[in-house]
Amino acid sequence: MSAVLDPVSATRLAPLDTVRVAGRIGAEVRGVRLGADLPAAVFTAIRQALDQHKVLFFRGQHHLTDAAQQDFARLFGDVVPHPTVPSRDGTQVLELDSQHGGRANSWHTDVTFDVAYPKVSVLRSVVIPPHGGDTVWANTATAYADLPAPLKGLADTLWAVHGNDYDYAATRVKAADDEGLRRYREVFTSRIIEAEHPLVRVHPRTGERTLVAGHFVKRFIGHSSLDSANLLSIFQRHITRLENTVRWRWAEGDVAIWDNQATQHYAIDDYGDQHRVVRRVTVAGEAPVAVDGSVSRVHVSR
Repeated sequence: MSAVLDPVSATRLAPLDTVRVAGRIGAEVRGVRLGADLPAAVFTAIRQALDQHKVLFFRGQHHLTDAAQQDFARLFGDVVPHPTVPSRDGTQVLELDSQHGGRANSWHTDVTFDVAYPKVSVLRSVVIPPHGGDTVWANTATAYADLPAPLKGLADTLWAVHGNDYDYAATRVKAADDEGLRRYREVFTSRIIEAEHPLVRVHPRTGERTLVAGHFVKRFIGHSSLDSANLLSIFQRHITRLENTVRWRWAEGDVAIWDNQATQHYAIDDYGDQHRVVRRVTVAGEAPVAVDGSVSRVHVSR
């Protein structure tokens, strides 16, 4: 259930101690202990900061358990599990463990193969290597805003098929773990899920136009595989320009919250055999709405 504010408390937002991490995306929030018991005004201030900065970082949240992380995430809306990968026992928490394939080292927005993919992701660090393993986020709203006018015009008309055939969480399992990789892929693709999304969606809270791309894109509707790959490359390069990104060096107990409707992210796989474990909770989102008012839909293979 989302936090409910009365009109008086809504006008008295708690001041947040925020420090911007990069010029276009990302801010660290200090002095806040995350939990389901946050005062409504504090949560509203966090929600508005998320609208502005797209990703927020909180150090030292060692008190959070899986259940507490999930309860906190519910302030943003209904918590949803991954569509195919099992959650941790008794929760809707997805664990990404580097020793079991959890290396999401490709640019993506979470679960865009679903029609109404998550609107918010809450990620908690559990085991962090002494070096390496940073995560980078990109702002897909500023990426769209910076497009030349002809590319904006093209982007506004494009629709893409997204599918879960590509599994970012199992792409870097060690070769020796072929059986584990095979089992993981069987689970991930136990049912194929595909959605058709506009390349440009109107953000339901801010009204910004954001780009919906990333590695779950299979092809653009009405375009060949070759042209689709070239088109995706053009827009991905604009999204992941360094000016649009922020990089976070994790410490154990950190929490990152991001607007999954206005960002992509990439977990850097540069830590070798060191162990890295993070746990993610996602919040149900709305089906994207294109600039012409059309709504995303389930893709039916023909």
